[in-house]
Amino acid sequence: MPIGVLINTGAILLGGILGGLLGHHLSEEFKTNLTMIFGVCSMGMGIYAIAPMKYMPAVIFALVIGTGLGLMCRLGDKINQGALLMQRPIARLFSSEPTMDEEEFIRSLVTIIVLFCASGTGIYGSLDSGMTGDHAILVSKSILDFFTAAIFACNLGFVVSIIAIPQLIIFGTLFYAAKLIFPLTTPDMILDFKACGGFLMVATGFRMIHVKMFPTADMIPAMILVMPFSWLWANWILPFL
Repeated sequence: MPIGVLINTGAILLGGILGGLLGHHLSEEFKTNLTMIFGVCSMGMGIYAIAPMKYMPAVIFALVIGTGLGLMCRLGDKINQGALLMQRPIARLFSSEPTMDEEEFIRSLVTIIVLFCASGTGIYGSLDSGMTGDHAILVSKSILDFFTAAIFACNLGFVVSIIAIPQLIIFGTLFYAAKLIFPLTTPDMILDFKACGGFLMVATGFRMIHVKMFPTADMIPAMILVMPFSWLWANWILPFL
């Protein structure tokens, strides 16, 4: 059973509902300051994931090529459109939807979609859970996700809880595909995969604290490229250096 995936999904669902219900009772200063702490936590988790990186050139190459492909395909714009489609039906059901302007709403929603659905920790945790039955990584991630979802829902509304649906689909698919994916990987490829996800989490942290709006949605294809690039670097390029 994908227990870790279900716990993580439930944490976002409950956090989003709680924040949507109680958000108007919290001051803007409280929500802003706590969001900044979550941004620092995201960056800290990202740095922790980057540190054991094995082949830096492969990871950097995957990030550059993957982001380039995302920008060419306008992946970020497609996710923005999906964010609006998620928000509109929820707005008809709940009166406590966000009052911020549409541009700020989309920026914030895309930030947490990437944080919840495309982080290296979540993706690796789903694979590890499916292969070994160890759910510790996803359970740890669930604690941060619960409070992050609650704080963001204070401003964005109940739409935050709906992010649990695509996350369940993505992480559930990875969980059941783990037995096919893991035998094709090496420990070094896993380290580089986690490092690539760490870069996305650092970029997401900068978005959360409004320092720089990195194109995190357009960076997602790098997560697909990094393990093949790591293997190619180790087996085809490194022997000639």
